[in-house]
Amino acid sequence: MEDELLQMKNLGKTTAQWLHAAGIHNAADLRRLGAIHAYQAVKTRGFRTSRALLYSIEGALRDKHWLNLSKAEKDQLLQQLTLPEQ
Repeated sequence: MEDELLQMKNLGKTTAQWLHAAGIHNAADLRRLGAIHAYQAVKTRGFRTSRALLYSIEGALRDKHWLNLSKAEKDQLLQQLTLPEQ
């Protein structure tokens, strides 16, 4: 069976495994959660996360390489990550 997550930009084998462990099994799951919640789901499972993971997930959702995210896009992600849940 082909792993749908591996077909998305930026998502390699390790990231896909982490996402699966966090209950995210396909592109629809990832889109439903969004980058912030997917990143937090991985982090709460005890995996060593980094900003690059957050940017990679966002890039995957936008179908663009994470290095091509603008500074403003990255800053917005970081701001959303640090905001308390409402």
